[in-house]
Amino acid sequence: MSKLFGFTLITVFFLAGCGKSGPEANASAKPLAVTVVKVKAENVPTVEELPGRTSPYLIAEVRPQVNGIILQRPFKEGTEVKAGQLLYQIDPATYQAAYNSAKANLARAEASLNSSRLKAERYTELVKIEAVSKQANDEADAALKQIEADVASAKAALDRARIDLDYTKVSAPISGRIGRSAVTPGALVTANQAGALATVQQLDPIYVDVTQSSSDMMRMKRDLAQGKLKHVSGDSVSVQLVLEDGTVYAKEGKLAFSEVSVDQGTGSVTLRAVFPNAERVLLPGMYVRARMTQGVKSGAILVPHLAVSRTPLGGAVVMVVNADNKVESRTVKTAQSIGDKWVVIEGLSTGDSVITEGLQKVQPDMLVTPQEAVIKEASQEPITKKTAAPAATK
Repeated sequence: MSKLFGFTLITVFFLAGCGKSGPEANASAKPLAVTVVKVKAENVPTVEELPGRTSPYLIAEVRPQVNGIILQRPFKEGTEVKAGQLLYQIDPATYQAAYNSAKANLARAEASLNSSRLKAERYTELVKIEAVSKQANDEADAALKQIEADVASAKAALDRARIDLDYTKVSAPISGRIGRSAVTPGALVTANQAGALATVQQLDPIYVDVTQSSSDMMRMKRDLAQGKLKHVSGDSVSVQLVLEDGTVYAKEGKLAFSEVSVDQGTGSVTLRAVFPNAERVLLPGMYVRARMTQGVKSGAILVPHLAVSRTPLGGAVVMVVNADNKVESRTVKTAQSIGDKWVVIEGLSTGDSVITEGLQKVQPDMLVTPQEAVIKEASQEPITKKTAAPAATK
């Protein structure tokens, strides 16, 4: 019995000691250290990121303009050709013969013209002294005019024969890169046939056609009118290109024009930009994304992505340290993204300290020790709004 009593006393003293040390430990605990950034309003360029495809600056389909057999194809497929360079040689034998015949006909007509002119001149003098009748003089003048018409007709026939002969040499209509050939030497071709012999495309510079929804364009114009956006300085709009693999194209382009009407099928407007392409990095038909600066948003508050969490309903929440170094939960409204930052349009104001590190350990009303983080200025980065790619057409 005495042993049981002693064990009970020891247990009571041990529990009493534990109860005493708990409050002392909590009283001596330090506030949790968290990293914060102080947000501020900035003027940030607003960039629209739009889907698009590349297209040639110039394109020409090569077709024959005379009938004949292909004798030569002195170009290499997939290479650069110059305007006027020989691409195909059609058998010129029949056209050379037609040219020679037309040339002889012209010479015959010119010889007759000389004789008729001399006769008409003599009759003009003789009719004055009534050595010939007026009828004979009129007939000489009519014969001269007929021969002159024959000469003109012979010259036209010669020109036509020369043109046909020249057309036996099929030349490149523009400078650019030529694709595969649809025919080989020995093939029969016909004038103005439906199928092209080859296609030449000028790729430097190159067009990029992008689409923007009419609703986005109306929203941008409305924001500009209300002062939420400011016009970009300068006459031309620069365009940056993001390639299919996510890399940014090295050279900037310029906006060339925008359509004046909305496509009834898609509800979008086509914008065309021009890019230099000396290295032929861009090829026709490539899918790209174009970034165009369309205004400057004033008073934008930028918050790092990692500082924003989402509620089960999709709302955006940030943790803020107030003036008493206590944690507050703020519901915010985000608009667009700038790289690794969100643009917050509601819920924050200049000077608020937003927690970026230690979020997993904090709770509302918890006392913390804020440590301000050093971040790079984001005013040089554009606000980018990505637009979904258009659906593929069947």
